[in-house]
Amino acid sequence: MSIVSDPIGDLLTRMRNAQAARHASCSAPHSRLKQDLCALLRKEGWIADMCVTGDVPKRTIEVTFAPDKPRLELTRVSKPGRRVYRSSADMKPVLSGFGAAVLSTSQGLMTDKEARAKRIGGEVLCTIA
Repeated sequence: MSIVSDPIGDLLTRMRNAQAARHASCSAPHSRLKQDLCALLRKEGWIADMCVTGDVPKRTIEVTFAPDKPRLELTRVSKPGRRVYRSSADMKPVLSGFGAAVLSTSQGLMTDKEARAKRIGGEVLCTIA
């Protein structure tokens, strides 16, 4: 068993690798932040479904990809060695508004559009295109 130093980066890499191998879904170890991230991706329509399986010490997240969406371009922005924070005034739209950035704010995870509308800044976790 290996210890992962960047759990969000690990989840994004598992999702990228599963899509590159043309799998319909992937699984990753559970954490509340990963669950919130997948719920946000499902709410925005980037993935089809997300469910948590297993008992408490060994829970996993099963992510099902949307068949009508092209491959997700998931990019980790803020890393353990270099955290990236943005204010609402400094946030620019991703791909002219066709993509999204996921921010961790004081009010929970939200997209860059929601953060700009609420005028809240935070840590930029990743971008989706």
